[in-house]
Amino acid sequence: RNLGRHHRHYPVSQAMTVFALVDGNNFYVSCERVFNPRLEAVPVGVLSNNDGCFVARSNELKSLGVKMGEPFFKVRDLIRRHNVRVLSSNYALYGDMSARVVDCLSHFTPDIEVYSIDESFLDFTGMENRDLIEYGQEIRATVLRWTGIPTCVGIGPTKTLAKLANVAAKKGFVDGTSVCDLRHRAVRDSLMSRIPVDEVWGIGRRSAAKLIALGVHSVADLRDMDAKRARSLLTVTGERIIHELRGTSCMPLDLVEEPQKGLAVTRSFGQPVTGKDELLAAIVSFTTRAGEKLRRGGLV
Repeated sequence: RNLGRHHRHYPVSQAMTVFALVDGNNFYVSCERVFNPRLEAVPVGVLSNNDGCFVARSNELKSLGVKMGEPFFKVRDLIRRHNVRVLSSNYALYGDMSARVVDCLSHFTPDIEVYSIDESFLDFTGMENRDLIEYGQEIRATVLRWTGIPTCVGIGPTKTLAKLANVAAKKGFVDGTSVCDLRHRAVRDSLMSRIPVDEVWGIGRRSAAKLIALGVHSVADLRDMDAKRARSLLTVTGERIIHELRGTSCMPLDLVEEPQKGLAVTRSFGQPVTGKDELLAAIVSFTTRAGEKLRRGGLV
């Protein structure tokens, strides 16, 4: 709905759209800590469906050097030495907690795009004259009080900049706060030169490697890249990213949820299954979960 406004000069476009990205910190671990306070302040990791790889890590576990997607067997000795609490994933719990967080966010703006289980874009357009950093802190405090989930908030004139602001808040590029506002160009210029290019939303590992080979190391380098050259290197997506980094919004909120054409409940067993009763119990559990998803989506 805002696309027509972006043909005006840059400062007007910047003032017309304001987005926020609210992201749950170490979301799966935070969900587990809500129901088990003994997990606070200790290293905690959540494993994938078959308990093979880490899909969530507490800050304490990250500091031990365990990476996202790290296979459990590779760090088994480290886990034992540091008494790390390792948990199997519980996606029913995480989905329920995600819905609670979104319900909380709906009290702050009616326009929300649920981007993933732990991330939501909020439309702050029309709120430009208020202190949005203070508003972001209020959102964080309310979500924490109502759900127990800690969050970071990134604010910007485009969705890409809001996402980048969230990265800056979460990874310590801004001091003493978990809210970052990148609406102002001077703030953006200061941060972009310090943030690696692979932190930009939409720049994957292969794209980052191509850019680094060309001498594009920071977000500032990418922003200043020729848009047509970016299009030839990274398709139309790369060109759109550059416009977004410069403050021109190319992606409005996706407020209309497309109807599902199908759904699946897929799980892997963590060990060999040899008993028929055990197999049937798993089938019953997964089918029940699929039925819940069908009813929630109004599907048949």
